[in-house]
Amino acid sequence: MSKASAKLPLAGILPLTAAVSDDGHLTIAGCDTVELAREFGTPLYVFDEETLRHKCREFRSEFRSRHPDAAVSYAAKAYLGRALAALLAEEGMNLEVVSGGELAIARSVDFPAERISFHGNNKSEGELREALVCGIGRVAVDNFHELALLARLAQEAGKRQVIWLRLSPDIDPHTHHHTTTGVLDSKFGFPITTGQAEQAVKQALNLPSLELVGLHAHLGSPIFEVEHFQRAVDVLMAFAARMAQRHGLRLLELSPGGGFAVQYLEDVPAPAAAEYAEAIAGALREGQRAYGLPPPKLVVEPGRAVVSQACVALYSVGATKDIPGVRRYVAVDGGMGDNIRPALYGARYSALVANKLGEAAGERVTIAGKFCESGDVLLRDSHLPRLEAGDLLAVAVAGAYSLPMSSNYNASLRPAIVMVKDGAARLIRRRETYEDLMRCDVWTAR
Repeated sequence: MSKASAKLPLAGILPLTAAVSDDGHLTIAGCDTVELAREFGTPLYVFDEETLRHKCREFRSEFRSRHPDAAVSYAAKAYLGRALAALLAEEGMNLEVVSGGELAIARSVDFPAERISFHGNNKSEGELREALVCGIGRVAVDNFHELALLARLAQEAGKRQVIWLRLSPDIDPHTHHHTTTGVLDSKFGFPITTGQAEQAVKQALNLPSLELVGLHAHLGSPIFEVEHFQRAVDVLMAFAARMAQRHGLRLLELSPGGGFAVQYLEDVPAPAAAEYAEAIAGALREGQRAYGLPPPKLVVEPGRAVVSQACVALYSVGATKDIPGVRRYVAVDGGMGDNIRPALYGARYSALVANKLGEAAGERVTIAGKFCESGDVLLRDSHLPRLEAGDLLAVAVAGAYSLPMSSNYNASLRPAIVMVKDGAARLIRRRETYEDLMRCDVWTAR
């Protein structure tokens, strides 16, 4: 096969604009990834603007076509930078933040505060004050301590803050135990089965500085079975009906959270946005009929499902280690410092050799990172063209959680990030420097 006639591997999970150049190189939005690596260095994270905007529009369209009063709130923990926050604002998305830092990033680009909700199980007094000052739209109250703290702070500020209560519906979505959050034994939310959720409703309705308008739950991530969302909606609606009868709760808003799955591997498909929308909106309609409730505003919170496919991580190949009869290791210049998910969750990725798309897979290799941990393995037993030092490895579906969980382990430098569109690349986060590593150190030579 000639390079010019090379087919695009992983076409279904790469960014929408991915293609093969006449040189057999991977291109994204018309940008040659080999040239991007030369210009910006590696590791390099490449976001495709077209794919990002497509995903925002897809989620908004699919949910609003089935439930007109629906909002899509991007879960910032998946990844947030100033360029992305500005893009999300342009696309009419809401935003779910879980820290003062995420809130600060959003506000630095004038993201509308009324479209931001603040989540988290241990928001500090300082973070809640910042949220009140900026006029945040919703606070998802997670526990009794926060309920009392926010009520006091809002009263002192002379405000009536709109809130949701985060509930624990005791539903196991059968995902990794580190990312399961909706079961009874979880640090998140007021449990329904223990009676604490009802107690929280009673308290919230009696606090004049707070306005309880909605209920929220988040089951975990990634969730491949839409039935779990249907159960969550039913549990929340049934609870809302009981609270309406017993305490006069008016359910104006409901959120079954996020956790929508994405396809990381060619043989492990994930439901489309339309499937999630049909299941959730359908369950909401059933709940309205079954429990005699008026239709609430529906808020869903995709994170990885918006950004994952839009990004490819590029690495330069370095050393190899052959263990006859056992394994061939190929090392790259990144690893758990920029993507800890394989080590932390056993996450699996797909990759291709960006400068050899015309070559057939000729060997089974394990892609190891450069960090001083045996667990620093990005891909295990991948079938790829023969890799040599200087080749460019592209890891697909890299947009979620790798960057926000990156670190300076081994005093490494966090990677650069570029956004590509119409044949042009713009740097949206520069690579760190050694000076950055030491910027917060306080030391004086004696």
